[in-house]
Amino acid sequence: MLYHRTPFDEGKDQDGKRIWTDQKSPNGIIPTLRNLFRLRPNGTWIAWREVDSLDNINNERIEMVKPNKFTLNRIPLVKDEITSFYHVTSKECFWPILHTFPTYFDVNNADWLTFELVNKRFAEAACIEAAQGATVWVHDYNLWLVPAFIRAKRADLKIAFFHHTPFPGNDVFAILPWRRQIIESLLACDLVGFHIPRYTENFARAANCLVGAKRGPKQSVDKKFIAVGSALTEPDVTPWLKHAGRNIKLLSSPVGTSPDVIQKLISDSEVRSHADEIRKGTKKNRKLILSASRVDYTKGNEELLLAFERLLERKPDIHGKVVLMLACVAAASGMKIYEDTQRSIEEMSGRINGRFSQIDWVPIRFSTNRIPYEEMVAWFSEADVCWITPLRDGLNLVAKEYVAARRKKGGVLVLSEFTGASVLLDGAVLTNPYSHRRMDEAIEQAIEMPVDEQKSRMDSMSQAVESYTVQDWADEQLKSLISSTNE
Repeated sequence: MLYHRTPFDEGKDQDGKRIWTDQKSPNGIIPTLRNLFRLRPNGTWIAWREVDSLDNINNERIEMVKPNKFTLNRIPLVKDEITSFYHVTSKECFWPILHTFPTYFDVNNADWLTFELVNKRFAEAACIEAAQGATVWVHDYNLWLVPAFIRAKRADLKIAFFHHTPFPGNDVFAILPWRRQIIESLLACDLVGFHIPRYTENFARAANCLVGAKRGPKQSVDKKFIAVGSALTEPDVTPWLKHAGRNIKLLSSPVGTSPDVIQKLISDSEVRSHADEIRKGTKKNRKLILSASRVDYTKGNEELLLAFERLLERKPDIHGKVVLMLACVAAASGMKIYEDTQRSIEEMSGRINGRFSQIDWVPIRFSTNRIPYEEMVAWFSEADVCWITPLRDGLNLVAKEYVAARRKKGGVLVLSEFTGASVLLDGAVLTNPYSHRRMDEAIEQAIEMPVDEQKSRMDSMSQAVESYTVQDWADEQLKSLISSTNE
């Protein structure tokens, strides 16, 4: 398993000894990947660690025992390498292309040599760790080049790759000067996975156009996907590619959440206490609108705030009767574009509150602090409306988590057509965040929706969320890899 983050958080006990602590969120991708080792106790997780110097420093191999037995292999990187590889090349160069914001792309923000070097270190660690014929599962665009490096050294290995972000249209992806090397590396896999058929199709077209990969005949999309109606729907999808004498299986399977875990948390005394505080301190017989995301220009927070301001302008009768909770986690420091975005969000929130606040009512509650997952579940359980309208998002697990928390209840999910989740959740109020009119119509529909319609829509979405969980996703990926290498 190759993923840039470690499976546990590292800390120190009172005696200064190293301890490993579980992460707060039970629905993040890391606990899911970690759980795969429950049935595979001889596996290895390869990640990075920060060191002061690379002099006389080797990979750190740690035998993990509890709660799962596996090896943790940590590749040493100095701070400058992490900044270059992750914060600059990955986030400032690749991220805008992946999310179809080509005007934010600047080739000068890329240090390709360092990116290659870090990917090669991950690949070398995998080649040393892997037994004959083992499975290597590589995760996300930060490790685009790993498959090719592994294939060149270890032809015996089964290689899978999962792309957690969107994959853009070919005309946008082709902006990257290293497009051919990236595509060729992904075609060194046995299986390449994406959240939804649109991203799979975008990759298939890019592979066909840029390196001449042959596309297999299209097949109808799986029944879990909505095949018509949304901006990201695809009625059929390419199942495989052929390149350099090899077949590469393509799989559309969206990461799920853990609805049973969320329901269990809702019954927890600490979560119930948070929910009581929300009712007493925020709702007070008001409708609560929740929006949860990160500070990022792709997340549409500014567009959402402007839509909320227009709502307050149009409908003075709802003043004092509705509250927007904007939970918007700040990005890592030192990234100017995110700092500018955060400043804009803060200024908008302050201006709107200044215009409309009353003595006993402030329309927007705003936080850039990371909210503990238990508290976030409490917000999900109390929110009358969940407003998730990114300009572009690979999937958006928040939308699924909200639905999981509202099992057999009302509540309205307002969802951007440009999230991967929009082709999975039949019952969401879909909207176009680029259109003022569509955003205005969607939020008004949400706050005025009758309870019976809310429950009907939520039942439909709950069925989708509960029938395809995060474990279903992992099982589908690995089973497809096994079948692809047997064909």
